Amino acid sequence: MASVLESTPPRFTADDVAALTAELFGLGGDARDLGSERDQTFLVEAAGVVKISNAAENPANLELEAAAIEYALRADPDLPIARQLRSATHQGHVVRLFERMPGRHGGPHLSDAAVRAYGTTHARLARALRGFFHPAAGRELLWDLKHAAELRQHLEHLGDRRRLVEPVLDRYEEQVAPLWPALPAQVVHGDMNLGNVLLDEHGFVSGIVDFGDSCHTAAVADLAVAIASLMRGRAVDDAFRAARIAVDGYQSRAPLEQAELDVLADLVATRMAAIVTISAWRTARYPENAAYIQAEDADSWALLERWDPEQWRHELGGARLTVPTDALAGRREAAVGALLTNLTYDEPVHVVRGEGVWLIDDAGRRLLDGYNNVPVVGHGHPRVTEAIVRQTRTLNTHARYLYEPLIELAERLLATMPGLDTVMLVNSGSEANDVAWRIAAGVTGHDGAVITEHAYHGVTAAIADLSPEEWPPGYVPPHVTRIPPTLELGPTAPLAATFLDAGLTSDGIRPATAERAQALLQATHDAGGLFVADEVQIGYGRSGEGLWMYRHLGLEPDLVTLGKPMGNGYPVAAVLTRRELVERFPFAGTVFSTFGGNPVAAQAALAVLDVIEDERLVAHAKHVGGLLRERIRSLGHPAIRDVRGIGLLTGVELDTPERARDVVNRLRADGVLVGRTGPRDDVLKIRPPLIFDEPHVELLVAALGASLH
Repeated sequence: MASVLESTPPRFTADDVAALTAELFGLGGDARDLGSERDQTFLVEAAGVVKISNAAENPANLELEAAAIEYALRADPDLPIARQLRSATHQGHVVRLFERMPGRHGGPHLSDAAVRAYGTTHARLARALRGFFHPAAGRELLWDLKHAAELRQHLEHLGDRRRLVEPVLDRYEEQVAPLWPALPAQVVHGDMNLGNVLLDEHGFVSGIVDFGDSCHTAAVADLAVAIASLMRGRAVDDAFRAARIAVDGYQSRAPLEQAELDVLADLVATRMAAIVTISAWRTARYPENAAYIQAEDADSWALLERWDPEQWRHELGGARLTVPTDALAGRREAAVGALLTNLTYDEPVHVVRGEGVWLIDDAGRRLLDGYNNVPVVGHGHPRVTEAIVRQTRTLNTHARYLYEPLIELAERLLATMPGLDTVMLVNSGSEANDVAWRIAAGVTGHDGAVITEHAYHGVTAAIADLSPEEWPPGYVPPHVTRIPPTLELGPTAPLAATFLDAGLTSDGIRPATAERAQALLQATHDAGGLFVADEVQIGYGRSGEGLWMYRHLGLEPDLVTLGKPMGNGYPVAAVLTRRELVERFPFAGTVFSTFGGNPVAAQAALAVLDVIEDERLVAHAKHVGGLLRERIRSLGHPAIRDVRGIGLLTGVELDTPERARDVVNRLRADGVLVGRTGPRDDVLKIRPPLIFDEPHVELLVAALGASLH
């Protein structure tokens, strides 16, 4: 591995090189030594850059370098790479003539724009080399961070300072090396540091030289080389700031996987450890070249003195600092106080990641999510997350501009709701219901509202009045009429609208029947009001009877509202209605939501619709939901008073609110998450992502049975 580094570099003088260039290439001019590690590099006026390779260099490696340059330029002709122009052999050394590139070398004073552009240029080079390979690319180089463990054999040259390097190598071997086989890998430049680029008068890359460390390795290791170079010579805080800007530039062209971000900080530290270790070893062997070899040492040592692995991972964007749950809960209380609802469980769920039907807590424990209907197609569904990321990279703006995703989403939704022809895209179910209420009140000229006894429809000022689940004791808005879950509507004041969540989720999960829902709609119209089908909780296939519960019930509502699951966690919601109603609305044509229906939200919502269709999740919800209720009933426990629901919305009524609370917390302790609902809070609310499957049913039912004993 170290044969070239151990071999004595060539020892030609500037005069020798000037004469050699004239002899081999027929080009004259004075030669100036540019410095090099294992070979020699000279600038020859009127000729170019002449590189004399170490006699121990494998010729295949030189072929690799030339081939990589030509391949990258074919893939991205605008890259400012110095081409190899000529090649010859002299006294066992390969002598190569390279194109002279414009520019100068630069250090730690690059502007933010230049640093970002540096990252972008580096990413372009990495992308240009993605499809390239050469048999010599598998060579072993000590500078390749894949072989960082080999640095230990040279630590004796560091003296007392080995105490700064050994912990970095320990962490590399424990945390990074096991992950290496799964990191995206390719042929890379290998040494994209400031010494191997030229910069124009503004600090932007004007030339890329020296492919001498090209090899096949992890792409993120190549990035770490550049980041380490950009950090050196800066104060610590500014060093990390510059590093983040460079990573932003890189990711604008070549986004990193999470696994790459997780190891980037460790690789940057390992690169600095490699610099000082190889430098100490090489200086001991070739003291006459110490000035060149040690050029980067001081800045690298300064940063290694401040190395803190977790802090570095935080600073470079790979991870947030882990905060103990109790401390985080205390900070939550201090920051938001009574303005935010209490945490769901006695033992707070401190989540850091979601995957399918699972939530992963700060200790790495997997919790079965039987509660969250927002990630309707599962936490982190790749179709949705990729749609969001791709659109975020392309464009995000507001609905006063014209763009395809908003229109396509509106059309897709309307195609599922015959009789409705107008869509307003907003950000949340609360906002959707608020807009629906404004339309109803404006069109009818009335202010009366009908809701079910314990309903929840949102948090805006107007809609909070229609959400008795959240009312403080004694609060009863005078314009609101509450009806029981049986949906009988008696005499009422001039009515603006009836809002119905047909799953009656907050009323204890008592799904409406077609007969009762249709009677309520007719009574609403008879009272001069409009009927709002609130599909925020029961929609998007949860009923197992189609995308929308209201259609299963045979209803023809005036307005339909959508929310929670619409973007699988990305904020997006909608109101759908009839054009003739909107045209009577006093504020028609003036209602606007800055972020409503933005391109990213629209793409998320389109992806959700695609996944529900492709994975046949509506039929799946019906089958699995029915099995879940059947298995819960089979427990036969006397504390279970009723099991009811539809699709993947299930309510388990227990004998007391106290037992329900106890069961919810016991389930949480056993790694299963459910909620509570109903006027007495005595109903277990089970509404998992629609990908919840039969094995998950068995896990949940087994845990429920244990929690009841």
